[in-house]
Amino acid sequence: MMEQRLGRVSSTRETGDTLDRIFVHDYVLDVEIGVHHNEKGVTQRVRFSVDIDVAPSTGALDDDIARTLDYDYVINGIKEIIARGHINLVETLAEEVAQHCLAHPRTAWVKVVIEKLDKDPGAVGVEIVRRKRED
Repeated sequence: MMEQRLGRVSSTRETGDTLDRIFVHDYVLDVEIGVHHNEKGVTQRVRFSVDIDVAPSTGALDDDIARTLDYDYVINGIKEIIARGHINLVETLAEEVAQHCLAHPRTAWVKVVIEKLDKDPGAVGVEIVRRKRED
């Protein structure tokens, strides 16, 4: 059974700017991942937790999902990335998820935690934090 938590909270980063945060936590999918011989051609349970700080809307949302960064944007992005096929490194997967999230125009900051759940003695993984570059 896939358990996931979705939400929205407020946040402030080093700049002092008020940002909103959306998140997808504890989203578990079967993923073809790993560099070892026994990890090729099989799937492993992988848990994704993603926090995204977004700039507040400059206009009224009018209860319209198209005017916000939707949780499905994150979930569908993860699914698209893993649908491409086998990924060797958890770090590569985390970076691709982060880059997908940063591609949204309202994203300012993202934290991606990815855990492989079927490794002994328990979950192992990586956490990365990325900020949108100021050009």
